[in-house]
Amino acid sequence: MFNRAEIIDQNFSRFVQGTQLPPARSTTTPQDAGLSPEQFLDLFESQMISRHLDLQARLLKNQNLCFYTIGSSGHEGNAGLGRVFRYTDMAFLHYRSCALMIQRAKQFPGSTPIYDNLLSFMASSDDPIAGGRHKVFGSKPLFVPPQTSTIASHLPKAIGAALSIARAKDLKLTDTELLPDSVVLCSFGDASINHSTAVGAINTACLISYQHMNLPLVFICEDNGIGISVPTPGSWVADQYSERRGLKYFSCDSLNLCDVVAKAKLAESYVRLRRRPVFFHFKTVRLLGHAGSDVESTYKALKQIELDEFNDPLLHSARIAIENQYLSPSQILDLYESLRRQVAAVTKEALCRPKLLEPEAVSSSITACASPRRSPDLTAKDGTPSQGQWHLAKLINFALNEILERYPTALVFGEDVAAKGGVYNVTDGLLKRFGPKRVFNSPLDEQSIIGTAIGMAHNGFLPIPEIQFLAYVHNAEDQIRGEAATLAFFSQGQFTNPMILRVAGLPYQKGFGGHFHNDNSLAVFRDIPGLIIAVPSNGLDAVKMLRAVAKEAYERGRVVVFVEPIALYMTKDLHQAGDKLWTSSYPSDPEDIIAPGDFGVFQSSPERPPDLAIVTYGNGYYLSRQAEKVLSQEHSLNVKIIDLRWVAPLNKAKLCEELREIQKVLIVDECRKTGSLSEGIVTLLVEGLKPLPQIAVEAAHDCFITLGVAAAAGLPSRESIIKAALKLNESPDIGVDL
Repeated sequence: MFNRAEIIDQNFSRFVQGTQLPPARSTTTPQDAGLSPEQFLDLFESQMISRHLDLQARLLKNQNLCFYTIGSSGHEGNAGLGRVFRYTDMAFLHYRSCALMIQRAKQFPGSTPIYDNLLSFMASSDDPIAGGRHKVFGSKPLFVPPQTSTIASHLPKAIGAALSIARAKDLKLTDTELLPDSVVLCSFGDASINHSTAVGAINTACLISYQHMNLPLVFICEDNGIGISVPTPGSWVADQYSERRGLKYFSCDSLNLCDVVAKAKLAESYVRLRRRPVFFHFKTVRLLGHAGSDVESTYKALKQIELDEFNDPLLHSARIAIENQYLSPSQILDLYESLRRQVAAVTKEALCRPKLLEPEAVSSSITACASPRRSPDLTAKDGTPSQGQWHLAKLINFALNEILERYPTALVFGEDVAAKGGVYNVTDGLLKRFGPKRVFNSPLDEQSIIGTAIGMAHNGFLPIPEIQFLAYVHNAEDQIRGEAATLAFFSQGQFTNPMILRVAGLPYQKGFGGHFHNDNSLAVFRDIPGLIIAVPSNGLDAVKMLRAVAKEAYERGRVVVFVEPIALYMTKDLHQAGDKLWTSSYPSDPEDIIAPGDFGVFQSSPERPPDLAIVTYGNGYYLSRQAEKVLSQEHSLNVKIIDLRWVAPLNKAKLCEELREIQKVLIVDECRKTGSLSEGIVTLLVEGLKPLPQIAVEAAHDCFITLGVAAAAGLPSRESIIKAALKLNESPDIGVDL
């Protein structure tokens, strides 16, 4: 009763031998679908291979030789999709897409899908896509970027990829991944459509279609009627999506390969010619439970389990083959057993292949890029003045002008960035200069903004999306953590999704917003491996840092978060009104950059050893410079201030060397103390400096920011930095003062 894999395997042989096969749920024949006998049997073979891979995985799991048990049993009808759509149609696939991948691989000579899947099952370092880091369906030559345990997080980037096809044509770009008549596939389960990411993504697709914009995208809902143990109500999927304006609905009986192919051909023709999104409702069954640890009998009656198992798509395909006299029952079983032997033989070879063992090997792909590019030369500089003194916001604007000029694939988009020029006018004038194909507004949906960037990057673009406020990132943080930052890791750098995510944020705004617009935490970014996190404190640095990250993104596929301190956008003066010490001219040389990890150093009196060092960034650097004037002039302290500029990566060795001879170190951090960068810097110094200097931290209180006159309460200030520095300077003790 409990080994359902063995029962399903035995049932196939027994029911085929006795021609005890399930009745047809639909009447579509091979002839209706335009399938020759050879073509139908080719699809049937792919279904059988997928099933034997599932069965083999269960056997290996019992021997602790396999590390993945979410199988495709019951979904093997998706082999029909692998035949109808071209292998050059980029596909973001559900974790039950084994038969589709096998059939898709048959379009590409030299593919070895059985071997590749088994290497992935066993987490072998020879796995050609993830190198043993996860079981994923992915292939560079088959245009399948790897997805991990997808719920719905891949839907927004499928939109971006589909949207990019026409955009590339409009901009006359030639160095792109997808052909001008390509379409994009995106498959997911019926339970996933309830996730906010799916709802938002499908809404965005409908919105794009409603505006008569090209979006050649096929949403494939593989509806097996259950999400782990929770049933999907009856006709819920059809009722929700069969009559959505801007979304063409097709439905098929996935237990009948002929119906899958016939309906998929209709969908394929529609989406390829009309360039409008499709919802392809693929109604199937789930066999063998959700995963290896899932025991269906705990939540589903045995009678229902047996009914589902009798609706095995392989049994339906066997019936069609017998009815059309393509194969006899014994010939079907001969084929079934020969494929079992083939999978078993390949398994023996795959078992001998190496595994990842060392942490360095595991992490080696975090920022890998298998296809680096060279940045184009800057040939024009219109819109970037050589004279004048400008504040941070204007200098960022000039830098964006330069980047859009230099990189023809660069795009700027987000809420209000086009005609309005952004909430703070940072993108002002970009629409007029570069046009609506390169500078455009997005829906109010952060998941779609970041997801669109990921997808467009898959087609060779350099997206520069904007998130309007730092707190809004939390609406879509998994698009960064679970999608953008993991792609190179799970593909060994074969796929990358470069982007520069501009985020207006951090505290000290006056009279606006409260905590939702004055968010002072970067913790959501800091624990993501491989992410570049930039926080400029002034306009000159911001220009040079933007140039650097544009090169990193374009040339090496890096994902960048560029946090712009809102309170410093329009700041011109440092110490007194009119001094304009926080403005700069625009640096004319496009190769004048500040590389990730390079920090800035200011010192009161460089000719003598400093009494005290302040380590900070962002608004903290601005405030520390104000405090330094008082500490120097009124207390005769020689203060060295280090502006980190980059939250990640930190140049740990260089920072320790800069502080090695200093006895007092004050860390100023505008973010909340718990989870802030200050914690990491303290650890870095404790580990890297011997003897240890005395360390103090002046960070924001662990509290949200309020509205009104108390908005800066609990945040570092010029006065609090002065007080903390004097206290530290007067203390004779060595150690850490938190």
